Amino acid sequence: MEQQHCLTPKLAVRLAAPHTWLASVYPAVFGELYCLLKGYPLTGTLAITLFWACVFMQSAVNTLNDYFDFVKGTDTADDNVEVSDAVLVYENIKPGQALALGLGYLVAAGLLALPALVTAGPAPLIIGVIGAIAVWTYSGGILPISYLPIGEFVSGFVMGGLIPMGIVAAVSSTFDFSVLPAALPFIISIGLIMMTNNTSDIEKDRQAKRRTLPALLGRTQAVRLYRAAVWIWMALICLLPVWYIGWWGLISPAFFIVFARHTFVNLLQSPLEPQGRVKQMKGIIAANLFGNGAYLLALAMVLFGGGTFG
Repeated sequence: MEQQHCLTPKLAVRLAAPHTWLASVYPAVFGELYCLLKGYPLTGTLAITLFWACVFMQSAVNTLNDYFDFVKGTDTADDNVEVSDAVLVYENIKPGQALALGLGYLVAAGLLALPALVTAGPAPLIIGVIGAIAVWTYSGGILPISYLPIGEFVSGFVMGGLIPMGIVAAVSSTFDFSVLPAALPFIISIGLIMMTNNTSDIEKDRQAKRRTLPALLGRTQAVRLYRAAVWIWMALICLLPVWYIGWWGLISPAFFIVFARHTFVNLLQSPLEPQGRVKQMKGIIAANLFGNGAYLLALAMVLFGGGTFG
């Protein structure tokens, strides 16, 4: 048997998967822009600590997901993944060290958010506890969320909805549920990241007894649902900014047409088959970058331009 290696700082970063951080960075930036547009007292220090708390939370998700998939035997060298995305498979490190790292990332997220939790009352604490439970149960436990047909919804809601809601709660000390409709582009797009992965992995997931939504629907129906969700996402990117900030919101569809339309056309044409998994995952990340980036740009422009929100 090949000797197992110890975890190195470079491998720890790879397990955190920085190329996926967009799924936490954009919702965090949105939550902070929302606070500023609503006039909530967001300081620079608080903005930085909450931002990095979200990044460490996603790093925990990525690391723990890799750990549980590896120890359960569902991640192998036969899967259509890049070497850089499968540290435990290709680098032969001790799995227990990956588990400890994932828990360490989760603790770091909690410590960064702790000052806000202490001063802002129960609202951000409750949201944070829900998020921490979701992080652990997504891949761990007797019946992980990622094995169920609610995985896409849970990941989209937690990352795309609870991150901005938690930031707003930490700043305002209240449950501001009005942030959730405004966060719909992030909720849907992060759910689509999971659906891209799960539809590409239908055969693998069925073999592993995972009852993901695409595995239950089959590839044909899953692709139809996927494309419908992409159309809804595009509509929200173009219409929500106009609804919330008026004419300033036209920046979003303009940016979308110039920079994002080709990426979304590719999503609508993607067959979501296993042999194209790497390309498909890069495509949905690019769509998040440019599509949701258009939405954030419109909000930032109205903030600096002195417009109104709501």
